[in-house]
Amino acid sequence: MTPLRTVAIGGRLVGEGQPVFVVAEAGINHNGDVELAKRLIDAAAAAGADAVKGQKRTVDVVYSAQELARPRDNPFGPTNGHLKRGLELSAQAHRELDDHARRAGLRWTASAWDERSLDDVLALAPEFLKIASASLTDDALLRAHRGHGIPIVLSTGMSTLAEIDHAVEILGTSDLVLLHCTSTYPSRPEELNLRAIPMLAARYQVPVGYSGHEAGIAASTAAVALGACVVERHLTLDRGTWGSDHAASIEPAELAALVAAIRTVEAALGDGVKRVYESEIPVREKLRRVG
Repeated sequence: MTPLRTVAIGGRLVGEGQPVFVVAEAGINHNGDVELAKRLIDAAAAAGADAVKGQKRTVDVVYSAQELARPRDNPFGPTNGHLKRGLELSAQAHRELDDHARRAGLRWTASAWDERSLDDVLALAPEFLKIASASLTDDALLRAHRGHGIPIVLSTGMSTLAEIDHAVEILGTSDLVLLHCTSTYPSRPEELNLRAIPMLAARYQVPVGYSGHEAGIAASTAAVALGACVVERHLTLDRGTWGSDHAASIEPAELAALVAAIRTVEAALGDGVKRVYESEIPVREKLRRVG
């Protein structure tokens, strides 16, 4: 019998045969406001999520000077650089959010887009590290994530199988979780390709989850029926808020509904053994023709 594929995140097993691990992606939906980020954490906890994550960048390392100078009207100034710096929270702010999440009973982590930011995240002693789809082909950053004894969750949006093969070769399969993902914001249903979830699990023999950017919760719920052991969704307090990620996010009531739907699907999946339940016996005796 093939052993169940699981990864231990803190005191929690994630993978086959385990409850789905729900991650609320706060991302940059805090719009640079630490207090708004705390409200997102509180909303994630109230909805029943298991973890909440942010993003950490060293702006001048991740973006070129030309890109930062590009004109882009935003609440922080006239250029893309004003926007990126305005949305970036300090290492101290992330520590404050980590403390807030722990008090709320949630695990906190942040996807680091460069090595300096990774050091800031590691200083928080996170229970897992998240690598964004945009970083899947950054070999140096992938190598920097390994060697710390911390489970890694890797999103696979906008990536070919050859690119995922290469990333998995660098990271190894120990303590690795892959997330199937489509990197459009929001994603169209016909481009979600949820059947890739069992394909990735069979190909890499690691736990596979789903990171969704679509409207609503139906597809994310269906992902669980196809074997997703992690579900990650962007969370916003209001989809109408200014910002690039809010439109591809779900609101607190939707996250709560998603968590409830996931738990229902988990119970409904069963073990695959066909049986007659005790509750069916009176119905069978009443309805079946004897003779």
